[in-house]
Amino acid sequence: MRVLVTGGCGFIGRYVTDELLANGYDVRVLDSLVEQVHADGAPPRIEGVEYLIGDVRDPALIREALEGVDRIIHLAAEVGVGQSMYEISRYVGANDLGTAVLLENMIDRPIERIVVASSMSVYGEGLYETEDGRRIDRARRTKNRVEAGQWDPIDPSGRTLTPIPTDEEKPVDLASIYALSKYAQEREVLIFGQAYPVEAVALRLFNVFGAGQALSNPYTGVLANFASRLANDQAPLVFEDGNQKRDFVHVKDVARAFRLAMECKNANGQVINIGSGRAYSIRQVAELVADALDKPEIKPEILNKARSGDIRNCFADIAKARELLGFEPRHRLEDSISEFAEWVRMTGAVDNAAQMRKQLEERGLVS
Repeated sequence: MRVLVTGGCGFIGRYVTDELLANGYDVRVLDSLVEQVHADGAPPRIEGVEYLIGDVRDPALIREALEGVDRIIHLAAEVGVGQSMYEISRYVGANDLGTAVLLENMIDRPIERIVVASSMSVYGEGLYETEDGRRIDRARRTKNRVEAGQWDPIDPSGRTLTPIPTDEEKPVDLASIYALSKYAQEREVLIFGQAYPVEAVALRLFNVFGAGQALSNPYTGVLANFASRLANDQAPLVFEDGNQKRDFVHVKDVARAFRLAMECKNANGQVINIGSGRAYSIRQVAELVADALDKPEIKPEILNKARSGDIRNCFADIAKARELLGFEPRHRLEDSISEFAEWVRMTGAVDNAAQMRKQLEERGLVS
């Protein structure tokens, strides 16, 4: 069986390719090698993989990429909440139009299944509950409260809400252009799967980490950003007060989830969270990375400012992934951070976090 992996030269894509090869699949990769992600050049090619280099919005290239393909894992996308708020056409074009071109050229081809990478960002704020245990699925923070440093969502009576694991039943609440574009990708694929004889699955990925992230890309994952700062003896930049919580899932677990979603019949037509099922504060993560890099004396710089489009808390309920895919995370953050740190030491990194902060502040996207 031949699988097309769009975005297959990226961080997640390389692990997905390895996972597929290890399980007996033929793999074709399509990637545009975006400079921001591949600043240090294209990654080494994996033996036995066919590569096509170009934009997913190129119909002729897509038609070539689809020849002889049985299934598709669609990862190609621009990634970054903050950057999406000012490079709007770039994100909408690559993510939404790119997916549309791919789907349009799948019509009348014998593709069995497509699995698309969606994002936890589509939830906006995660799930909360009140003091009396009532579920709140549309919590929001007002701009005035955020600007005053009142970070936590509150109920109508002014009482702080308690974050709880977010399941797939939570309504979408889009807070950034990136989130909007990922939701459009997700819906395009699932609507296509309802209209044509193609099975479709969307995986909502939480914060993915592991060796191989683009350390010099300031819009990549927060662990990579923190590691880049620390590797250059700079304090990690932490927005708000550092107590916001996120779910961090290892890239090897994510790669396995994509394979399972491609194989499991019960996944057809489903939206599924892929996370660790654990919650970590951003301040805690910064300190974990500093300890792993033997730089515990470098404390995170708490900015007490928020970026436009950011949310306070969101971490995954992965019961559906367990039930439908038999998915179980194997690589906890605290057990994997030393391996990540060793890779950072060997790789080195250019610290561009200050540049990212400046770009956001110049556009009034930090308050």
